[in-house]
Amino acid sequence: MILFPAIDLKDGQCVRLKLGDMEQATVYNPDPGAQAKAFEDQGFEWLHVVDLNGAFAGETVNGAAVDAILKATRNPVQLGGGIRTLDHIENWLSRGLARVILGTVAVRDPALVIEACRKFPGKVAVGIDAKGGKVAVEGWAEASELGVIELAKKFEGAGVSAIIYTDIDRDGILAGINWASTLELADAVSIPVIASGGLAAMDDIRRMLEPDAVKLEGAISGRALYDGRIDPAEALALIRSAKGKAA
Repeated sequence: MILFPAIDLKDGQCVRLKLGDMEQATVYNPDPGAQAKAFEDQGFEWLHVVDLNGAFAGETVNGAAVDAILKATRNPVQLGGGIRTLDHIENWLSRGLARVILGTVAVRDPALVIEACRKFPGKVAVGIDAKGGKVAVEGWAEASELGVIELAKKFEGAGVSAIIYTDIDRDGILAGINWASTLELADAVSIPVIASGGLAAMDDIRRMLEPDAVKLEGAISGRALYDGRIDPAEALALIRSAKGKAA
């Protein structure tokens, strides 16, 4: 079970959005590299990064900030937002990313995702962002008619390393993770699922360690970490303790 701290990038700064709205952004750190190093120093072992501008533009916008993050931390980094082609994927992996997250292109061109998994084994995750149970694309600006599980099943057996599932209706408002839909997805596919959107307090960390949730690869935390609602040392100690008991 991994707790992924999140860095969302807008105009080169670390921000958090409310309900995916670019107009409702709170700046938490103007220096993404320093934030990445701070998370590493706190004991986190992975880092989740999203290029918010890139998600809307369909190409990398905050590339310099991501490079600064990669330089500042030794932790593996996964990146989503604006990665739409095999060239995009190859470029980012060559720059040191542990894995890329494909979102909009997973809806628009599933064959590209499957090809990417073949070409870059273990390096490709799929981001599924849902609003009202339907998959959203283009930086959450557009809704599709695809259901979450319907999309996820397209990638069974393809070699996708993880599915990052975000409930947009809970993102950035500290409402708690939508456990029902997250666990339903995890039950429906063999691909590891990472919960995202709404993780609010230590109770969510404890919930993540319940027997029915151990199938998850982990969860992503943003605002709750920045606001101090989750204590990193306490959360990571809980996770380590649960791993020890499982072993």
